[in-house]
Amino acid sequence: MRRCCIIYNEPLPGALEDELDVLDQVVHVEQGMRDLGIDVYRKGISEKFMDEIKTLVLEKPDFVYNLVESINNKGELNYFVPALLNLNCIPYAGNSHEAIFLTTSKVLASQMMKLAGIPNPASYLPSQMKLLEPGKRYILKPIWEDGSLGITSDSVFNCKPGYEEKLKGLSDSHWFIEEFIDGREFNMSVFSGPNGPEVLPLAEIVFVGYDESRPKIIDYKAKWEFNTFEYDNTVRDFPGDKLDAEVAKKLRNVALDCWKLFGLKGYARVDARVDNNNNVYVIEINANPCIQPNGGFMAATRAGGYNFPDVLKRIIDDLNT
Repeated sequence: MRRCCIIYNEPLPGALEDELDVLDQVVHVEQGMRDLGIDVYRKGISEKFMDEIKTLVLEKPDFVYNLVESINNKGELNYFVPALLNLNCIPYAGNSHEAIFLTTSKVLASQMMKLAGIPNPASYLPSQMKLLEPGKRYILKPIWEDGSLGITSDSVFNCKPGYEEKLKGLSDSHWFIEEFIDGREFNMSVFSGPNGPEVLPLAEIVFVGYDESRPKIIDYKAKWEFNTFEYDNTVRDFPGDKLDAEVAKKLRNVALDCWKLFGLKGYARVDARVDNNNNVYVIEINANPCIQPNGGFMAATRAGGYNFPDVLKRIIDDLNT
């Protein structure tokens, strides 16, 4: 019987929903492993990750399932753990440490997409604020964080006199500004298969009842704060054949282009916006997206007719070795 250790970021005391979510993922993956007949145990990873990986080396699991999303709730440290797994020649499921680093840095990912010809909104660092065009709308984002951490309705702003106050004092190493694409939002979930990566049914995020006073974005409230307008009215839909065929083709193609460009493995989710002229813009690459039952990736697998053990087997079959 194969033996697997699930590693995950140990939530800090007083952790909020975005950090506690990883525990639901652990339970889900544990059950899926058992359904596949795999002996499984778990190990929380903390700021002492160097010692914790040394212990893992001595335990000699057949492979590791990596659910580490941050260290001490800092997303920019998340690639350290798979890098140590790689250093110690421990096979692990999910994306490689290179892919995790490249996609976690939204600025680096944006630069790579532009060089590769993958459509991506114009972006700037806070020190480049004078390059913003008067009258345009922009969104301020943290470079290293996922799960909409640091994003609120106030993150979207118009470039008009006084906008500089919002950006004053922000560090180029932790914040960037992106042109806001005011249109529809889509999630393209992709996972490994015997014939290469497969794009699952496309999901659209529908913003129900949003008027001009609310920017159509998935901010922290929409993702994590139950019983708020944003959470209750941000709805995932699978439009299927109702979606324009040309738009659907563009979305699938850019998802596969991103998979190839970033060397993704196992599973990923690509987020995009579509403007009023049906132009597609990739806004984020999620290596190792949330894999708990209510997450977008798992919803897409169900829409595609897959059960979780089969999905998990595909991810495990694409190990980093």
